[in-house]
Amino acid sequence: MASHEDLIARDAVLARVEAWRKRAPKLTDDVITMAHGAGGKASQALLEAVIRPAFSNPILDRLDDGAAFDVPTGHRVVMSTDAFVVTPRRFPGGSIGDLAVNGTINDVAAMGASPHALAVSFVLEEGLSIAEFRDIVADVAAAAATAGVVIATGDTKVVERGAADGCYITTTGIGFQRTDRSIDAARVRAGDALVVSGTIGDHGIAVMVARGNLALASDVPSDSAPLHELVGSLLDAVPETRWLRDPTRGGVASSCNELAVAAGKGVLLLEDRLPVLRPVTGACELLGLDPLYIANEGKMLAVVPAERAADAVAAMRTAEHGADACVIGAITDEHPGMVVIETAFGGSRIVDMLVGDPLPRIC
Repeated sequence: MASHEDLIARDAVLARVEAWRKRAPKLTDDVITMAHGAGGKASQALLEAVIRPAFSNPILDRLDDGAAFDVPTGHRVVMSTDAFVVTPRRFPGGSIGDLAVNGTINDVAAMGASPHALAVSFVLEEGLSIAEFRDIVADVAAAAATAGVVIATGDTKVVERGAADGCYITTTGIGFQRTDRSIDAARVRAGDALVVSGTIGDHGIAVMVARGNLALASDVPSDSAPLHELVGSLLDAVPETRWLRDPTRGGVASSCNELAVAAGKGVLLLEDRLPVLRPVTGACELLGLDPLYIANEGKMLAVVPAERAADAVAAMRTAEHGADACVIGAITDEHPGMVVIETAFGGSRIVDMLVGDPLPRIC
């Protein structure tokens, strides 16, 4: 968990970001133009008025072409990158800005690493309002501050009107993993327990409802959140943890199928153990969807030895964003490479990898 000093620093950065968000930008343009991507005065004005003040820190303020870091003794570097595009760009519980931060942080955390810094790249469509872009940048800055990581470097490009979906964000994160720690599907054994940190399907349903074209009403917010402190609590309590994965696109079903193939084992899910909020269940029933395939942006799957499952659940529940952690299945030597779910009626069915693209794009 973060120290008291870390929390004070976070609060100071968050206060600065919120104060900056309320100030009027010193720009003559109301929307993004091609000139903002040309590398001249307009580009510099956008950088100085919108981007740099929000992300300001000693590393970024050097304005170098990259960032250099010392690796702590006894650690190795972990790196992950992801691109984010979502409609609408703001939805209950989050936005494309904090999604871009939390998504990459969680990928680094799923390697058992502590995230340290992010690189952020924006692709902006001509005509995007400066006001909306400022809000997106502020969301990125606030999410990074909340997670305790710095924006160390980045880039901005502008494309012609109609060539993009308003705004694309790519984030690359680096973190440090202890050299005595290994998170690998090859370590998974038959009999191990499968744990999830909370309710599933929240993010996908929140975004789909926010689009307003499904004639549905729901107060379920996105679960977008950084999970590195939850993972840290888990690994401190159960260092024998075998495997971790944040089940984003394709949901829990796709992540479990990836696990089954990589480990050469079977995954058995227990339907009556799956934590799903009632509004999510209701929306899925109306839309003919399965919560197992709905994306999450603030949940973590973990495989741990069966005898440590209770300790793993307890550790997750003591962390922020882990109150609903529970065991949802087990690893088996049966049906290797496949995922099977034991239904509430005593039967079973295969849970295959998502086929085609039946779900709306939500990240």
